[in-house]
Amino acid sequence: MRKFVLSLALACAVFPLAACSSGGGTSVGTTATSTTMTSSSASAATSADTIVISDFMFQPMSITVAPGATVTVTNKDTATHTMTSTGSPPAFNTGDIAPGKSVTFKAPDKAGSYAYICQIHQYMQGTLTVS
Repeated sequence: MRKFVLSLALACAVFPLAACSSGGGTSVGTTATSTTMTSSSASAATSADTIVISDFMFQPMSITVAPGATVTVTNKDTATHTMTSTGSPPAFNTGDIAPGKSVTFKAPDKAGSYAYICQIHQYMQGTLTVS
């Protein structure tokens, strides 16, 4: 129930911002991580460990994966996005994901909750839980 309430509260906070345009915003420099990234067309994403970016939101906003799982992030928006953990250094960072493209990365091996954002549109937020 608590997870549902937190997700609902975050959705209500993000929804009014979803209409914002990227309008030439700049990306914060990406940080190299130990995760492996690959890019492909958006149609390649079929795994249960998939996050879709649509309407300037991560869907689902919270996901639980196994340690070291391959996570696919598919951008179905018209703007470029990233999915970058907020830790220092980041536990994962997809780099720029162009519209219509997918990127895969290896989830951290260490169990825990990893908050993440889009570095370009920082109001876009989510949580990757490794367990």
